[in-house]
Amino acid sequence: MSFIILGFLTGMSLILAIGAQNIFVIEQGLKKNFVFLVCSICALSDIILIFLGIFLFQYFEFFFNSAVKLIFNILLLGFLLHFIWSKINNDKKKVLFKTSKTKITLLKTLLKTMGFTYLNPHVYFDTVFFLGNFSKGFLIEQKYYFGIGASIASISFFFLLGFLSQYFAKYIQNEKIWKIINFIIIFFMSLLTLLVLAEIIN
Repeated sequence: MSFIILGFLTGMSLILAIGAQNIFVIEQGLKKNFVFLVCSICALSDIILIFLGIFLFQYFEFFFNSAVKLIFNILLLGFLLHFIWSKINNDKKKVLFKTSKTKITLLKTLLKTMGFTYLNPHVYFDTVFFLGNFSKGFLIEQKYYFGIGASIASISFFFLLGFLSQYFAKYIQNEKIWKIINFIIIFFMSLLTLLVLAEIIN
């Protein structure tokens, strides 16, 4: 259960940001345009990429000697420090939503959702590299629980974002709320950074 919670908190910390994909999901929710389809594609894609990362690092674990593990841990540490620094220096700009009532077709919705998902390099860094790399030292059962927790975070986030878009669109501009969210994320990611640093030192 602890690894499910760890996976959920880690996944939610990574996904909780004002990015192009999240803005697109909110816009489709505001337009009520194939909301279930959009949320399903985003969540399912995350699940596939999360477990792809976990399985890749599990598969290549046989080839990991101490030097390779050290390199991956240093890269992981660099990712975490960059992530934390980006949150500290977060210069939130006003987000403008396209709220026109014009609905796009099913095919265009599908293609746009796939584009915002699979053409976004941050998706691969967050899911395949970070989550897979971070879980490389776990036991196989712990990896599954960790992946399940991160998957639950993605499912919860995208469906809440899509179907409660009116609420999120209203409060996403609130600077105080984002300062609190960023503080929580920075605190949690700082703990993960200490864990990775301790592993490097040891």
